[in-house]
Amino acid sequence: QVQLVESGGGLVQAGGSLRLSCAASGRTFSSYAMGWFRQAPGKEREFVASIHRSGGSTIYADSVKGRFTISRDNAKSTVYLQMNVLKPEDTAVYHCAAAYTVSRAIDPVNGAAYDYWGQGTQVTVSS
Repeated sequence: QVQLVESGGGLVQAGGSLRLSCAASGRTFSSYAMGWFRQAPGKEREFVASIHRSGGSTIYADSVKGRFTISRDNAKSTVYLQMNVLKPEDTAVYHCAAAYTVSRAIDPVNGAAYDYWGQGTQVTVSS
């Protein structure tokens, strides 16, 4: 079992920045690819970014590419999402997720590939 707890959300003006954190506990963090997903009211959950368990590769949704950066610190069992140049359309609940990927290939963009999810943190961007 892996427990994930997000933090760092809040209210920010358009053009501002936030840094989300997701602290993991329970299993070997470095065995898991990590992803960030978001869900706005009335919309489907959407992929934001993912990072390989080694931190060696990352993937971003086109809507956030160049503005958001995902990173991880395996020694601290934490994954981060640095969000810059925020837009009102970035408003959503942001969830981190963990996918066990030792000897297992996944599609990191597909939420169904992830084994564990956090409760989420609200990000609100005002115009």
